[in-house]
Amino acid sequence: MDSPTVLVLYGTDEFAIDQTIRKLIVAMGDPSIAEMNISHLDGHNLNMNDLNTAANAIPFLSERRLVTLANPHSAYKGAKELKKLSAFIETLPPTTTLVLAEYLDSPANKNKSFYEWLQKLAKAQGGKVTVQTQEFNMPGRRDLPGWIIRETKKQAEAYKKHIKIDPAAAARLAEMVGENTRIAVQEIGKLLEYVDFERNVTVEDVEKVSIVSAQQDVFTLVDALGNKNGRKAQNVLQQLVQNEDPFSLWGMVIRQFRLLVQAREVMDGGGGQDDIARELHAHPFVVGKLMNQASGFDLKSLEEIYHRLLELDEGIKTGQATIELALDMLVVELCG
Repeated sequence: MDSPTVLVLYGTDEFAIDQTIRKLIVAMGDPSIAEMNISHLDGHNLNMNDLNTAANAIPFLSERRLVTLANPHSAYKGAKELKKLSAFIETLPPTTTLVLAEYLDSPANKNKSFYEWLQKLAKAQGGKVTVQTQEFNMPGRRDLPGWIIRETKKQAEAYKKHIKIDPAAAARLAEMVGENTRIAVQEIGKLLEYVDFERNVTVEDVEKVSIVSAQQDVFTLVDALGNKNGRKAQNVLQQLVQNEDPFSLWGMVIRQFRLLVQAREVMDGGGGQDDIARELHAHPFVVGKLMNQASGFDLKSLEEIYHRLLELDEGIKTGQATIELALDMLVVELCG
């Protein structure tokens, strides 16, 4: 290529964004060589010298370098900072692919600050470099069963199989995963292995194989954390770590506290179960359990825990901590 590539990946579907970055990494070729030509940085604690060094380095035994910057909006939020970013992009060498990944809590068109920032960034380039943008949003509650049906077909076809998931089974799985596409993808894979890629997936399969028990254990873990019962929290956590995929487990813990924050906000505003169900797009059974659990926390405590989880999540993404270590730290901090 005779010009650098700049991609802005953004939206609420963190898993889809990460998958897109993963494809770019795979396209780099031999992992042992690619590793020396890939840099991952985070806008929350960005050192500009590190970004300059990573982006302007000469590729080693490769045609290109790949640099990813998570949370660029945090590092370049103001007008002056955005101007610096635009100028930096204009000076990128043609051998560099720069990926700006912004993980949002709500779609960009409902996130005024980021949406305006993105528009200004796209318009600020002088023509030497084209900034390509792509939005990834998690499917809503109504759309998730259809998404699960399509994803099941996609995974089956990768093995040259033509099996499906029954609509009722897709709806049941959607209730379980709660709009979390990362967990949904993993659960679909488990279900396909369970049926040995030989028949359609049924509701009974979902009930037997999927994450109902893990979700209950996460509820138990959060209860123990709320009660500052460190021994019980460690015991439950140990079982979860042994039996569940780390990324699925981490996603469930973050999601649980996010739902608790949202439920507590509605409760503090005088809302009840129906209000929470509408706000969270959650199943009534889940809402009832959320209300009981949220009653054990005040809103400030939940917000502090959730923000701490996001800090730990950044550490995981940048390789500073493992998921197991992050969960251990959470238990120690809340129960110590």
